[in-house]
Amino acid sequence: MKPSLQLRVSQQLALTPQLQQSIKLLQLSTLELNTEIERMLLDNPLLERDDVDNDPDSWGHTAEATTTPGDGAGSAEEAPAADNKESERDSFEEGQMDWSSEGGSGSGSSSNRDDDDDTDFQEFRAAQTSLRDHLDSQVSLIPLSDRDRELVRFMIEALDDDGYLSQPPEELLELLPAEAEVELEELQIALAHVQNLDPPGVGARSPGECLSLQLRTLPQNPVRDLAIAICNQHLELLASRDFVRLKRLLGCGDDSLREAHQLVCGLDPRPGSRFAALDARYIVPDVVVRKYRGHWNASLNGDAVPRLRINQLYAGILQQHRGSSASLSSQLQEARWMIKNVQQRFDTILRVSQAIVDRQRQFFDYGDVAMRPLTLREIAEQLDLHESTISRVTTQKYMATPRGILELKYFFGSHVSTDSGGACSATAIRALIRQLVAAEDRKKPLSDARIAELLGQQGIVVARRTIAKYREALNIPPVSQRKMI
Repeated sequence: MKPSLQLRVSQQLALTPQLQQSIKLLQLSTLELNTEIERMLLDNPLLERDDVDNDPDSWGHTAEATTTPGDGAGSAEEAPAADNKESERDSFEEGQMDWSSEGGSGSGSSSNRDDDDDTDFQEFRAAQTSLRDHLDSQVSLIPLSDRDRELVRFMIEALDDDGYLSQPPEELLELLPAEAEVELEELQIALAHVQNLDPPGVGARSPGECLSLQLRTLPQNPVRDLAIAICNQHLELLASRDFVRLKRLLGCGDDSLREAHQLVCGLDPRPGSRFAALDARYIVPDVVVRKYRGHWNASLNGDAVPRLRINQLYAGILQQHRGSSASLSSQLQEARWMIKNVQQRFDTILRVSQAIVDRQRQFFDYGDVAMRPLTLREIAEQLDLHESTISRVTTQKYMATPRGILELKYFFGSHVSTDSGGACSATAIRALIRQLVAAEDRKKPLSDARIAELLGQQGIVVARRTIAKYREALNIPPVSQRKMI
């Protein structure tokens, strides 16, 4: 063995910083993208937002300015601006664009506010009163001694967000200091005071006790007494809908049990949840789908597209003093990369969205039952992109459609074979299952085997276990729990 020099020829793929940034931006959601842009704006003085409405140099001012005319993704038909506005107005009048109620916000949604915004905001702020504050305000009105009032407030602090006392009084007694000389009977009396507060059912130690406390606030009658007996002793039987055994144990008839069942179903098993803080997360759709002259077209949502540009002041100074600052030159290049990669990100999203719309036109016309099987590979081959790129584009990207705001991943799914040799989408099968269950006789609900048989009559071959899996995904209870008296 001796040292020597060897020459080897090989090929390898090197990811440039620009390509790495492009891949990173592509997989970010809209909120994450805005966070990344804010970070870049703080770090790079040569990059700034373009807030001028009529700046011709702004590439991202409108959704149309960000499309790529050559790819044919967003410009299936080029129509005058007046025709587009008229088409949008017609779509709204026909009810095709009624997606604002789904909780998302699209282009121009901020301009449709009325004069009641301040009132709504005040009501929203008032609704944020916590459960403990709500109960404390009632305790101050009860004629109690200072010691008893403090014990009641101690029990209130032990409640969880649903209003339940998750720890028994015996364990809470051990948390109190010995010098307080608190007895278990005092804690039980304090708990009784808590259970008499509003909302009814608060301070319960079990779901049965919670429902029973609410029933005791109602006027006394035989149905109420029967419902209390069910909640105290046979709540599990009611949950499993074992009505035959319930009638035998309680000695009641069908009519009485039916009324008691309806009474229990109208109660709130989580009385404290109404005071829980709401964590509202708004979705800004990246793409809006409209029907224009009989064709479904995708266009970028202008509210989701950031408007960036180069700071002309710093760029002019840098041009006058070329080579004087390598740091500013590097930041200028990074700013150009950022603008280009953000534009490329939305161009790719638009191309993929239009390809999805072209493949799923039947869904936009007829709903979930018309969803066709679709894979990432099909879109990747159509657009000449890698399958991993399609996966990044469709993750946490949303499309505003007349049927709601949907994630791009929603349009992809598995499929099953049909008797005719074709394929049926899993989404369509779930929609059919939902329709069959909604139309069933509640006294004789459809079993999973019967649903599989009915789908087989339509040419869709699905196993009973697959039906059970789809039914659970739709949060549809089994046949025993759907059966009415």
